Amino acid sequence: MTLLIVGATGLLGTELLRQTTTPDSPHTHNQPVTATFHTRPPNNTPHVHWTPLDLRSRDQVHHLITTLRPHTVINAAYRQHDWPTTAHSPTHLAQATTRTRTRLIHVSSDAVFSGHTPHYDETAHPDPTTPYGAAKAAAETAIAALDPTAVIARTSLIIGNGHSTHEQRVRALATGAATGALFTDDIRCPVHVQDLAAALLELTDPTHTGIYHLVGSHALSRHTLGTLIARQQGLDPDTLPRARRAEVGPPGPLELRLDARRTRQRLTTRLRGAHEFLS
Repeated sequence: MTLLIVGATGLLGTELLRQTTTPDSPHTHNQPVTATFHTRPPNNTPHVHWTPLDLRSRDQVHHLITTLRPHTVINAAYRQHDWPTTAHSPTHLAQATTRTRTRLIHVSSDAVFSGHTPHYDETAHPDPTTPYGAAKAAAETAIAALDPTAVIARTSLIIGNGHSTHEQRVRALATGAATGALFTDDIRCPVHVQDLAAALLELTDPTHTGIYHLVGSHALSRHTLGTLIARQQGLDPDTLPRARRAEVGPPGPLELRLDARRTRQRLTTRLRGAHEFLS
């Protein structure tokens, strides 16, 4: 019974591999793990079988799923400005997993919402206002139509031990290596990559179906998040430039607060808030 992790070279995919192959991890059950890469596999990943995959190719996706026949597929692939990867590829996966009766867990985003209401729970319908949000919403719609037993796991800003794009940007701004600003009116519910990966692996249990919100318990602005990151990394938070997205752009949702109370009632994994995991 093989677990297939799609998009395994990214921040989330790497953490999923760590938790499924580390001997002392609670999610390691001596199950075979296959991971996909687009260009070349990383080095030093024992106990993982790597296979190339272009998610945009329906033929490649169907061939891999029907040949490997994994018990579960976790789709952690991410490419923000690529509609085929974000919208078409999950549809290819859902078509293939439905045919082989394979369990599918798809990682989606809070970007499927506009931010026009204060909170969005798991029953809220997408109303995206950006191309990325529209692509994610299209993928959600296709997956739900093809396989009602699939899991759609919406998340927010992913933070990860100094390796996320958000942490890298804070370092660059604090040291003067980059220009720009962190928005004080752009609200999200950041999640730690370790918590997110653990929750996704808990969702491999077939009793879980439908939509889950895997986000941290604290809603805060990107500037406040940057301040927490800077302090944790020994940087001066006062060096971080600030601005209001509503005034300088780019256009997009300002406040995206995912209500995860229903998800927290259904999972044992604790999704910490940023004030806790960045303390």
